[in-house]
Amino acid sequence: MKFCHISDASAKFNIPESTIRYYEKQGLLPLIERDEAGRRLFSENQMELLGTVICLKNTHMPIKKIKQYIDWIIEGDSTIQLRLAMMENHRQDVVAEISLMEESLKGIDVKIARYTKKIEERI
Repeated sequence: MKFCHISDASAKFNIPESTIRYYEKQGLLPLIERDEAGRRLFSENQMELLGTVICLKNTHMPIKKIKQYIDWIIEGDSTIQLRLAMMENHRQDVVAEISLMEESLKGIDVKIARYTKKIEERI
């Protein structure tokens, strides 16, 4: 099995190593192995899990909920329905936030158009 170090994970996901350490401390990256020097070793599965954590965090899922999701993964297949329900609910939240952002973007575009017009009128 191929392993990589925290610096590789940091580079791959373009996040600071300190963020990865924080996620581990919060229990979002369980079962990370360490080499003889105590450095974290990320398996392909751990890298995939880190990608999932980042995805959920980027879509504003709270750490507490992400932790619950990870706990369910560790529990195994008996929690698949719970995980599915969580992802469906989170998806609805994300869609609602996207909709709000799109509406807000329209307001910003109105301001940009107004300021652009005022500047052009001066010239």
